[in-house]
This record gives sequence, structure tokens and C-alpha cells, in this order.
Amino acid sequence: MTKPEKSPGSEQTAGSTTAPGESTGTAAEPRQGEPLLKVSGLKKHFPVTKGLFKRQVGAVLAVDGLDFEVRAGETLGVVGESGCGKSTMGRLITRLLEPTGGSIEFEGTDITHLGVRGMRPMRRDVQMIFQDPYSSLNPRHTVGAIVSAPFKLQGVQPEGGVKKEVQRLLEVVGLSPEHYNRYPHEFSGGQRQRIGIARALALSPKLVVADEPVSALDVSIQAQVVNLLDDLQEELGLTYVIIAHDLSVIRHVSDRIAVMYLGKIVELTDRQSLYDTPMHPYTRALLSAVPVPDPRRKAADGRERILLQGDVPSPMNPPSGCRFHTRCWKATEVCRTKEPPLVPLAAGHNVACHHPENAPDQEPGDTKLLREAGVSKS
Repeated sequence: MTKPEKSPGSEQTAGSTTAPGESTGTAAEPRQGEPLLKVSGLKKHFPVTKGLFKRQVGAVLAVDGLDFEVRAGETLGVVGESGCGKSTMGRLITRLLEPTGGSIEFEGTDITHLGVRGMRPMRRDVQMIFQDPYSSLNPRHTVGAIVSAPFKLQGVQPEGGVKKEVQRLLEVVGLSPEHYNRYPHEFSGGQRQRIGIARALALSPKLVVADEPVSALDVSIQAQVVNLLDDLQEELGLTYVIIAHDLSVIRHVSDRIAVMYLGKIVELTDRQSLYDTPMHPYTRALLSAVPVPDPRRKAADGRERILLQGDVPSPMNPPSGCRFHTRCWKATEVCRTKEPPLVPLAAGHNVACHHPENAPDQEPGDTKLLREAGVSKS
């Protein structure tokens, strides 16, 4: 699906359109549409300990069984409330965290339990842009030292020298080569995020995981960074997994969108289908919360604001059955007792819900709502 065109005033990137590489400065692009990343049954449980002997008394089920693929050249957006496991998922697929269960395949190679030595060559192809540009850059190092660190760690000598390549990368992300000897405290938040992007691009990665790349930035700067990521994808053939809680950002940059709730994916489909015909009640509630600045347009859309009851349950003790049933206005007895699988209910539209919107029920015949029956949803 073609992404929206940039507005005439949107930012343009400078510099060469050639990706940096070890010798020639070019990177072999993966074939468009082929699975680049495949995740199956991915889990991450953080143990909870107590007492002098650190006896485990429970676990935080941060990620509890994810299945999805990321195709070469596309952008997969991941949205959900705070605490749903989005950032943990990003750190798992980049192997910054060790998975508790499941598997991660990158270009057909299982990287689930590779050690530091085994992951070293993979780091060239999988990079991450961190959420906070203030804490992800070492304040004692210059910009040149920060962006050149991947070359030194991987033992790569770019053509023309490291300094020349770093200055070219700074131009690519919209900074000046003269910034090479400056320190992070001399830059604004948006400029620091550009430095982080330049560092992530240094080794010509095939997959970039961006964890809330614009959430710490001013709104005016957010648009510039989002447009920069879009332009870099077209120029360098990148594949993105972008994690965010801002639905407007996700809508602008994504080809497909995964909606997460309490450690699980509840809906996965292309951007147009998600915004036009959301099938999961949680997705519908999220979309209803998007502010519409024009009251007349809001009335014309006829969107009903959905206020979810209660708080998000604890990931230490998630509800039985469907994890959203404690806050869902459509919940029935089967939602409380049986966990819905993530299955395709339309072409390319996967949903985990017994009573989806805009589609037949997965469990027909069970229509007695829990709130009408007076049954506790806990």
C-alpha cells in the first residue's frame, strides 16, 4: 500500500541515496515482499522474587505468545496502551532481551538463543532506535564517536575512512557534517533523535526497530522525524517495526498494524482495513479516542466515544479467557472461559475475538452478556 505523500512543507533529507556498507557503501536490499522476520509463540516472563533467598513467587507476563511476520520493505506498526508489552517485544526481536519461549527467525535463521558471539554478525542487519534521545546517547562522547561506534565494534572500515562516512550519515539524517565534534548536550531533542537514527543506519541494517521514536519530541519536530524515517526507507530499502501509542503517527508510516493488549496481539491487518473496519472492540475503543479537531467533521463521521471501564489488569495475574473481557461491553461467558485465537476473519485481517465487530461471531449462540447476567468479570 502506498503511504501518504508528504506535504509541500515537509522536511527533505540531504546527502547520497546510497546506503553505507563495508567497502562499496552499498547494501544488498532484501527482495520486496518476502518474510524478513518471523516470530512464533514469543514469550517473555520476568520473574518476581521475594525474601532473602530471592524465592520466585510469580512472574510478569510482559509478552505472552506473539505470532507475526514482517516482510522485506514494509513497515509494521505496533500500538497499544502503556504496559501492553510493545517495548519488550521490540527488545526481544533485536535480542536485547532473552526470550522465555517461542522462536525468532531472521532471514530463515533462528536467532532465538544466539549468544553474544553468534549475534555479533546479526547486529549489522538488525538495529534499534530508542525512545529517549536524552538517555540513549553518551553525554561524554562526541557525535563522531557515537555514530562511529558500530564501525569499531564490528571491525568495519568504510571506504574513505570512518570520519568521512560518519559525516555523510549526518547529512543523510539532516544534520551538518560540522556537528562531528560536538556533544549531545549541544543539540535539541529532535537533533539528538537524528543522531540516534544515524547510529542505527551506520552498518546498513535490513531491519530497524523504532521504539516510540517521536514520543519524547515536540509535535512540530515529530512530523519532521516521521517524514525522515519515511524518506530513508524509500532511499535505503529499509524494513521497519515502529512501536508507538500515537495512532496518527502509526497511520502515517505503517503498511500493516498490530494492536497489542496485555502481552498479546488482538488484531493484525493492513492500515486501511484497521481504520475503516476495525474488528476487535479494543481497537474500536482506541480509534474512538483519537481527537478530531473539527467538531463538524466529528459529527459527520458519527463516531461514538467509547469509555472503557476499569483499569488494565495486572500482567502478573491476567484474566482467564480473553484478556480484554473485563473491560469489554460485548463480553459473554465464553469470553471469560475460553481464550480466542488470532485467526483471519477477512483477507489479511487477523483478529482474536469471540464477538468481533464487522464480522460473524467466532462463537455463535453465546449471546448472554456478562453485564446483563450479573456475572463478575474478574
